[in-house]
Amino acid sequence: MRIGVVQFPGTLDDDDALRAVRSAGGEGVKLWHKDRSLRSIDAVIIPGGFSYGDYLRCGAIAKFAPIMDEIINSAGSGMPVLGICNGFQILCEAGLLPGALTRNGNLHFLCRDQEISIENNRTIWSNDFSPSEVITIPIKNGEGAYVADPQTLRKLAEEDLVVARYVGANPNGSLHAIAGISNETGNILGLMPHPEHAISELTGPSRDGLRFFTSLIQKSLR
Repeated sequence: MRIGVVQFPGTLDDDDALRAVRSAGGEGVKLWHKDRSLRSIDAVIIPGGFSYGDYLRCGAIAKFAPIMDEIINSAGSGMPVLGICNGFQILCEAGLLPGALTRNGNLHFLCRDQEISIENNRTIWSNDFSPSEVITIPIKNGEGAYVADPQTLRKLAEEDLVVARYVGANPNGSLHAIAGISNETGNILGLMPHPEHAISELTGPSRDGLRFFTSLIQKSLR
């Protein structure tokens, strides 16, 4: 399975995402923000970092990159898309997911291991988990507080679109402790924590993050 990983100016975690794809059994394909072709990929990851220096606000410039036109069109046709941290922010700015990510409630940048619970294991990116399973993966963000209007929050709850929530103390002030959400069809996932940094116990707090990637690849083989 060919999985593209997009690099914008300021992207930091593209190599980590490519490594996670390979560890899960996929073929990683590097994509550049100015590309106008997705190079026959089967899925795409928008990784973390500070695209375009986070000028204006996180993801606000990245949504206009040429590659995003291709991603938006393909996502609408069902192509799996995973946005991690800054990638989550870009997906919200591009209208592929509802809501927005704002400054952490304590106004501090956070970098630590974090427990999250898997609230919905029926998406393309979460089906390798058990319902309500608690896992540990890193977070590192300064604008990680998920916000949305009451109607959107109601819809997320009623349609089971919240994929992950923070466990214990809410680290960044996200409404309803939301750490990740999907679209209605489950092919698009935005996740604020970093699963690509938890694919090996040698370098991460666990191997829990790897299953976001095996969820996609193993489902394609079934």
